[in-house]
Amino acid sequence: MDIIIPLFDAMSYVLILVLIALGLMIVFGMMGVINMAHGELFMIGAYVMVLIQSAGLPFVFGLVLAPIVVGFLGLIIETLLIRHIYLRPLDTILATWGLSIALKQGIVLVFGPEAQSVTSPLDATLVLGDFSYPMYRLIVMGISIALIAGTFWLFLKTDFGLMARAVIARPDTSAGLGINTRKLYRWSFVVGTALAGLAGALIAPTISVDPQMGLGYLIPGFLSILVGGAGPLAGVLVGGGAVGGTNSLLTVWISPVAAQIAVFILAILVIRLRPNGILGGKNEK
Repeated sequence: MDIIIPLFDAMSYVLILVLIALGLMIVFGMMGVINMAHGELFMIGAYVMVLIQSAGLPFVFGLVLAPIVVGFLGLIIETLLIRHIYLRPLDTILATWGLSIALKQGIVLVFGPEAQSVTSPLDATLVLGDFSYPMYRLIVMGISIALIAGTFWLFLKTDFGLMARAVIARPDTSAGLGINTRKLYRWSFVVGTALAGLAGALIAPTISVDPQMGLGYLIPGFLSILVGGAGPLAGVLVGGGAVGGTNSLLTVWISPVAAQIAVFILAILVIRLRPNGILGGKNEK
């Protein structure tokens, strides 16, 4: 039973990481935008839960409100900033990095630099013989699986997803065929940011909520895309499983710092052997 709980912890971390990486993948794959502020949008989702708790409102209300608030913020960011720098990766890095600093400082001004905590809405524990595990973490895993499946359904089985994949593959041709790429970019960015906000709200009761928390998920999110491949959506599952699973499981046996070094070594090896990621295919010569 000693290995079962670390495996469940790893699965919980991987699923949240995949949610975050999915948002990054949608934005990068469609618009060529490397969103360095994605971690701060995840952070804001967690702080929405802090506000909900302080106001004495139901926890479920926070799960509904967080993606709406962060998605609306994403709409504002896309309208005022992102739309002007599509397909210019270097400009997007600089612009969104500056935005991430501004968002963090805004949170510090409103909430202060100290860490906040969110009380878990469910204290029950699942007990099966010698195995026991918090019910809330299991619920988070279930919700995460549903959200990941819903995102895949949206982009693989709907007209919106068909148009989105067409824009990713051939943006100029898609525009020539009458697809409103401008509108598609906007709402894809909103979907990506809303996923980050919901992930932050879900994870808030299990970690300390502070202005620096976004960075701890942003870097693994980018590594997940690099390892899995920035082409197919399934690459996020492979990359998230490899990066998140390696980091979470190694932390049980070695120090967290050593585990992170191992993850970076893994990412370097994969990128060296497969520059486009595990599912990204081979470079054409």
